[in-house]
Amino acid sequence: QVQLVESGGGSVQAGGSLRLSCAASRLPYVNNCMAWFRQAPGKEREGVATIYTYRGNTFYADSVKGRFTISQDNAKNTVSLQMNSLEPEDSAVYYCAASLGRACSDGFTQARFAYWGQGTQVTVSS
Repeated sequence: QVQLVESGGGSVQAGGSLRLSCAASRLPYVNNCMAWFRQAPGKEREGVATIYTYRGNTFYADSVKGRFTISQDNAKNTVSLQMNSLEPEDSAVYYCAASLGRACSDGFTQARFAYWGQGTQVTVSS
């Protein structure tokens, strides 16, 4: 069974940085769409960034473009999200998700992601 475990969340002041990591285990393929989503209290879960692990193609939500960077370490089966210039609006539970054996052609369509981590809290204070 595929497992995704997030780490790196925490509290930071506006303008600060955090780095989230997602350790993936038991992935049956090398070509997967890995993504970060987030959900703030009272709001729907939204996509933040995706990466196609076979080619390294990335895609970002407009709200984080230029501030967040998604990357992968294939040797460690890890996907990371570097978050800079954080804003209070970035506060949310951040989830790692995996869609196996396919490119990220559907953007943030959540139904295409079969595997999810447990989430990690990010809190940005003003």
